[in-house]
Amino acid sequence: MSAAFDLRPYQEAVIAESDKHRRPLIVAPTGGGKTVIASEIIRRDPDQHVLFIAHRRELVFHAAKHLAEYGVHAGLILAGKPMRMMRGVQVASVQTLHARFVRSRRDLPPADLIIVDEAHHIPARSYRQILDGFPDARIIGMTATPCRRDGRGLGSIFDALVECPQIAELIRDDYLVKTRVFAPAAPDLKGIRVRQGDYAENELSERMDRPKLVGDVVTHWHRLAERRKTVVFATSVAHSIHLRDEFIKSGVRAEHIDGSTPKDDRDAILKRLADGELELVTNCAVLTEGWDQPDVSCCVLARPTKSMGLYRQMVGRVIRPAPGKTDALILDHAGATFQHGFIEDPIVWTLAEDRRAEAPAQASRGLSTELTLLSCSQCSAVRTAGKPCPACGFLPKRPAEYLQVREGELARLKRDGILRPCDYSAEQKRKFFAGLLHIARERGNKDGAAAHRFKDRFGHWPHEKVSPEPPTPEVMAWDRHCRIRYAKGIQKAMAHG
Repeated sequence: MSAAFDLRPYQEAVIAESDKHRRPLIVAPTGGGKTVIASEIIRRDPDQHVLFIAHRRELVFHAAKHLAEYGVHAGLILAGKPMRMMRGVQVASVQTLHARFVRSRRDLPPADLIIVDEAHHIPARSYRQILDGFPDARIIGMTATPCRRDGRGLGSIFDALVECPQIAELIRDDYLVKTRVFAPAAPDLKGIRVRQGDYAENELSERMDRPKLVGDVVTHWHRLAERRKTVVFATSVAHSIHLRDEFIKSGVRAEHIDGSTPKDDRDAILKRLADGELELVTNCAVLTEGWDQPDVSCCVLARPTKSMGLYRQMVGRVIRPAPGKTDALILDHAGATFQHGFIEDPIVWTLAEDRRAEAPAQASRGLSTELTLLSCSQCSAVRTAGKPCPACGFLPKRPAEYLQVREGELARLKRDGILRPCDYSAEQKRKFFAGLLHIARERGNKDGAAAHRFKDRFGHWPHEKVSPEPPTPEVMAWDRHCRIRYAKGIQKAMAHG
């Protein structure tokens, strides 16, 4: 028998509880150790035939590598790789398994135990057809988000939920890092149709891929992200490319990947991000699962979603711990936090197919989330309106001042509350105006052009005269945003004659 894993106490408890059920669904948040749990389950019974199923090549390789580190040498059922069917453990891509055995009507490999990674995909037809071929096998699902795209349960496949500690507990025990969230008022999504439980991507992309929003993403990243390694989630390939181009124009080392990016190119891009050659990677529907780079500590959400599971998958990419990493920064341009709550909020998962997963803390905040979320003015911890700060005990004697978020402006959100929009000091505003003056004079424009751009940004005219100074990347990003907006306005006016 191979060497045992060094398990966390809760992982031992999860394995023991899952042993009691024929078809358990193990729920482990990002960083909870799904692969460790699965590998230990496999290691403990070396005589059984095991089929481990994943839906992406990266997950197949990750599982096979992890098993090999502990003496379990699995065969691969994966396009482009030779099959070694004599091995008792097989790690398979669901697409390859389905194509080689189900569609071609060949006998499926033997399996006493089937483990399905990212098991929230299991309602798909390909999974169901594969599982139908194993009526006597024990089936274990593994996922961080045990629900369908619309939030409903998976009780038609599994008979028990076995849960690891939730994210807040893993943060408390230093297995994950806390988040800091900045979010706007929710974007205008009125009229966008919903398909299969989420916004129609073509309509969503058109709505979000507008110069104003793109400019906001870049400007706020320069303002808030502290040049952290960053992953950006976009609504479409075109939107992701657009964002990448805008970041590059503002002096950021950025690249884009999508589902059509060749594997070698994708691996090389992500390695450059890991090595520090890149600061930021934009993507569309690629990095939501099966990708972990713990030192990436900023997540930009430029993709609204009605799916709580998808939201938690995206944010979950940046909450793993790394040396020197104290928190994860979430720049939520999509307003997803207002809809789904903080990732630290506890979730009541369900197997029931006629019910949806619930976030009681978010539900208790009511519809006007921005009016019930407050930040402690003493220590910046989150508190509930009218209740003492859970961190320092402070409770202001005067009523909280609720501030409207200006269009396109992000505000700091906390666990139970909202902080005022990101205030600039007088010196920061002076430097911002000085940078705008530098740009205006380089172009031969009057100083009034810089003053108007300053007023667009801050809502008031400059209060003092300043001398031009070389612009910061944030100032250049704002200037570019204003020029794009102006050009689009001219195009629109000409189109309407």
